[in-house]
Amino acid sequence: MLPHILSVLQQFPFSESVPGITYVSVQPVSWNEASVLERRFLPGVSPEEGLMIAADLVHDDYAYIFDTHWDLWTPAAGGSGERAWQLTPSRVKFIARGEEFDDAAYRESGHIEVDLGLDSAFLQENVELTDDTKAKVRDNVAKLVEFAGKAEKNTRANARLLWSESQENLAQKLVARLQRVQ
Repeated sequence: MLPHILSVLQQFPFSESVPGITYVSVQPVSWNEASVLERRFLPGVSPEEGLMIAADLVHDDYAYIFDTHWDLWTPAAGGSGERAWQLTPSRVKFIARGEEFDDAAYRESGHIEVDLGLDSAFLQENVELTDDTKAKVRDNVAKLVEFAGKAEKNTRANARLLWSESQENLAQKLVARLQRVQ
């Protein structure tokens, strides 16, 4: 299981200002149990170092959480009422589940889950669509698509699902938004 999550982490475009893995947690049996290991890192550690910390605790009924960051364009209020954009580190959580963890929850959620947080960073639905806004939305989506493509190509993944916090299919929402920003 850990070699598979390492393969995915090695494809990830880490933030320049918050590189590497910044948090590792090992969760036994289910989400209702207390973590058996939690470590934070500033600066972050490499994927290999992060996995070595959890390597002594490999069990089929455990889950492993790795927090990372990547840089996404986010709007910031400008002085003249126009929006300025800045590259901001955004947290991404990688979760690897053992086959016996949480009553075999991997069957529904997969062995590896990549939680990108709120979909607003990719959709920017509450921002006026100017040429600059369209370019930033396209850049954020391109980063997501590039990561998903690399992860699929360079790992042994046999399926992927893009889902959002709004409980809707993120892929469909991205396609709809990209049609408006093209």
